[in-house]
Formats: sequence, structure tokens, C-alpha cells
Amino acid sequence: MTPSTRTSSRISPCLWFDDQLEEAAAFYTSLFPRSSIGHLTRYGDAGPGEPGSVMAGEFTLDGVVFRGINGGPAFPFTEAVSFAISCADQAEVDHYWDALVDGGEESMCGWVKDRFGLSWQVVPARLYELVADPDPARAQAATRAMLGMRRIVVTDLEAAADAAHDPST
Repeated sequence: MTPSTRTSSRISPCLWFDDQLEEAAAFYTSLFPRSSIGHLTRYGDAGPGEPGSVMAGEFTLDGVVFRGINGGPAFPFTEAVSFAISCADQAEVDHYWDALVDGGEESMCGWVKDRFGLSWQVVPARLYELVADPDPARAQAATRAMLGMRRIVVTDLEAAADAAHDPST
């Protein structure tokens, strides 16, 4: 098979969980479209984990294959690695934000840490358009607005950009 005919990448993220891989895979696959849990490898009598508990596995989120292992608490997630979700509109932002922040914690500028400690960036496509506006004043105003937000709110970004040249503001 040549690289141009391959249907998936040979490269995929591998996430190290303490012992919540199965729970995380079920949560994530319920949240994203085109998602499923692939195989889960369980420990046998040879160990080192509890027989029947999940050792490793594979799941697909919106067509992207992820691998995971239950490696214990030695290496927790940090914000140094995050996954960005490009959202079509505010409804999508709200859908992902509300689900991911449940049991997790909000951060700034569209970042949220989920209940498993994994960081996500929940970003509306409109943000990219506004911060790249050819009018530098509009772009800077949208950027300033975004920097003050936790959840990105499209109408607030647009209002900030629109006010950049409004003499009454």
C-alpha cells in the first residue's frame, strides 16, 4: 500500500491514563460524531494489573484514531499537550464546552481541562476569521476580547470587532 492509498495515518496520539481509559473512551466516543471504541486489551493472570482490568486500547474520535494505556499515576496530563476542537458555531462551542467542563475545570481563551485532566481548546471558526481580519483594529479588538474570555462567545467577539471603529465606543 502506498502512502497515497492509505486510509488512516500511521501516527496517532497515545494517551496515558492512571486507570480510567475505559471510562474516558466511553465518554469521548459519546461526545464526538463518527466515534467508536475499538479493542480494549485486558490484563490476564500474568499481570501486572488486576486480571480483567483494562491495560490498553484504541478508540476513534471524529475519525481520528487514539490509543490509550492505563499506566498509573506516574505521568499526568499537562496543558503542554491539548486537543483543539474547531466548532462551526456557538451551539457547537456550547455543546463541547459544557460536556468537557462537567467534572473538569475552565481555563482562559477557550481552554478547558476535562474530568480526566486532558486539556482541550474549544474554538469557533469565527474566532480565526476575526483575529485574521484584514483591518488590524478589528483583529486586535477581537483578540483582546478573546483574551478576556473563558468560553469563547462569538457574539461578544463580533461586537468587540465591530466596535473597533465605532466612534461612540
